[in-house]
Amino acid sequence: MDQPRTKKSLGQHWLHDEASLQAIVDAVDVCSEDIVLEIGSGPGTLTKFLVERAQKVVAVEFDEQLARDLPARVPAENLEVVHQDILQFDFRALPVGYKVVANIPYYLTSNLIRVLSESANPPSHVALLIQKEVAERAAAGPGAMSLLSVSAQFYWEVTLGRKVLAELFTPPPKVDSQILILKRRAEPLFADVEPKQFFRLVKAGFSGKRKTLLNSLSAGLQLGKPEVNELLGQANVTSGLRAQALSLDDWHRLYQVMIK
Repeated sequence: MDQPRTKKSLGQHWLHDEASLQAIVDAVDVCSEDIVLEIGSGPGTLTKFLVERAQKVVAVEFDEQLARDLPARVPAENLEVVHQDILQFDFRALPVGYKVVANIPYYLTSNLIRVLSESANPPSHVALLIQKEVAERAAAGPGAMSLLSVSAQFYWEVTLGRKVLAELFTPPPKVDSQILILKRRAEPLFADVEPKQFFRLVKAGFSGKRKTLLNSLSAGLQLGKPEVNELLGQANVTSGLRAQALSLDDWHRLYQVMIK
């Protein structure tokens, strides 16, 4: 079959470089016991590697024509194709411990990480080929933290894999890509944290990009500055810092004093 045309509206870029495709599969050690969820299978270039290694591959593809054509492009008894928006997919239909492997449109990244993180049945491992800058943001440390990095690292052990140059895609995107590797934490990072309350605090902290924590938390949580200043002091967090400077441990201490 001929290579399908990409749709700009869906952010489609086909990757055909075999070394890069193999690196995505290797990033989460796909083996014969694994059930793998592939998100955005496209023309099946990554799917071909997955069906050779996994026990079963469930490929969820939003593009109806690509979903219809995939079984002919990748004839395999261990392949199940689902035509659906991944953000509407029921992850509870998969067995516990499944893995996610995907070359996804850049615009989907933050929403997908959030959905996978908060799922009632999250994957054990995830390998996402995404925009290099976004992968670096997800893995960033204190000084360059963002809501994305706090969210990702709260639920996952986050590492970076192979970089993939833009020229290896058809059509080439405007920027290079990188494999983001997420390993689900065996135990919650903080046993005493209620996630919704924790992220209400974190979102308030990041609500003003150039504001200090004193100002952003005061506005975001609708608390007076003297009260916020006192809480920051109790948590041993300097009020003049910006949110990107805080570690997850800093956020945890702040959370503990906020809920007292």
